[in-house]
Amino acid sequence: MLVVVGLVILGPERLPGAVNWFFTALRQVRDYATGATQQLKDEMGGDFDAIREPLQQIQNLRGMTPTAIVTKHLLNGDDSVIREMSDQVRSTADALNLRKAVDAAAPVAPVAPVASLEKALPEVPAGPMPTMPRMHKPLAPEERPPFDVDAT
Repeated sequence: MLVVVGLVILGPERLPGAVNWFFTALRQVRDYATGATQQLKDEMGGDFDAIREPLQQIQNLRGMTPTAIVTKHLLNGDDSVIREMSDQVRSTADALNLRKAVDAAAPVAPVAPVASLEKALPEVPAGPMPTMPRMHKPLAPEERPPFDVDAT
């Protein structure tokens, strides 16, 4: 795509020169960076490696996800077990989502008649239903609830 755009903008006569200039400039930038790194190593000596080592450790920590830690320390770098487990979880989740979609599309089963439900339920004694005993009397109007300093 870049070649086509360059061909349209620069024309067929100037395109090879532009490509050559681009790669020459890229090579110079890379040489400058390598030279700067080498000059820094030469000037700092052993201190350069002392600075570089903690930075490398920080870079390694950035890539340590929980999965990478388990893979590295418990599975000796073999992540096939984790990939299989994640595939199983995905397939189960897909199956459950499919099941929910099927259940949503399926018609609702008819409700059993009330007479048949009464036969299935145990007998409930007649009279008022028992209530839970009150632990405290209700507050009177304008009465403030108790306040426990130690509890708050």
